[in-house]
Amino acid sequence: MACNGAPNPTSPTSVIHTVQAGQDVTALWRYMLSTTGTGPADIMDSTHKGPTLAYLKKVSSATSDSGIGDGWFKIQEDGFTNGVWGTEKVINGQGKHTIRIPECIAPGQYLLRAEMIALHGAGSYPGAQFYMECAQINVVGGTGTANPATVSFPGAYKGTDPGVQLSIYYPPVTNYIIPGPRPFTCSGGGSSPPPTTPPPATTAAPPTQPPPATTAVPPPATTAAPPATGGAAQWAQCGGVGHTGPTTCVAPYKCNVVNQYYSQCY
Repeated sequence: MACNGAPNPTSPTSVIHTVQAGQDVTALWRYMLSTTGTGPADIMDSTHKGPTLAYLKKVSSATSDSGIGDGWFKIQEDGFTNGVWGTEKVINGQGKHTIRIPECIAPGQYLLRAEMIALHGAGSYPGAQFYMECAQINVVGGTGTANPATVSFPGAYKGTDPGVQLSIYYPPVTNYIIPGPRPFTCSGGGSSPPPTTPPPATTAAPPTQPPPATTAVPPPATTAAPPATGGAAQWAQCGGVGHTGPTTCVAPYKCNVVNQYYSQCY
């Protein structure tokens, strides 16, 4: 839940990206590490609706810190606004998840945790799917006077949180409570529960399992397989009310009912 992790076949990078405080960085999501396209189908399954979030953690060494434990503060969230989910904006925005680095945080090395939560199966526990990766950054500039309240990963979310366990199909979602604390801002805030109507993302903007382009940690082992003729790919939708796509799965996967609205290949 912190920065993804084992089991993974890919070694973490040693690159630390320099970022100016107060500027935007962009996490880039793709269906697989090998995906090069920028169309909606190259980003993630369109049924994977939910929020986008981002956190920072101050560390002494971004290349060696696992991210597990306390020290995380949220700096971005985009939930359900005017009938549109945060993940939908990423899907239709070439996979770009834009995150502003607060101008008032201390300089130094941080882990930047970009996250998406897919709620298509969240009507019962455990149904929500969490996708996260961490980038290794070095923040320069800014005032460096802020002392944000922090949370732990794992621990920041509970399975009973209203933003983690809910049906997004019926009754229709009107107000969505984004999990975790409110985003930290240099003008104050960040310790009280999130509002029922989340604030918009600061700027424009996993198939089932995409990593940001600047991540230090490789994608989860459950990364979706590429689609094949004759059936839906691993982790793709294969049934449910209103579904018009494939109802069988590529071998060796089977179509499993998650709820009446959604079945998935795994």
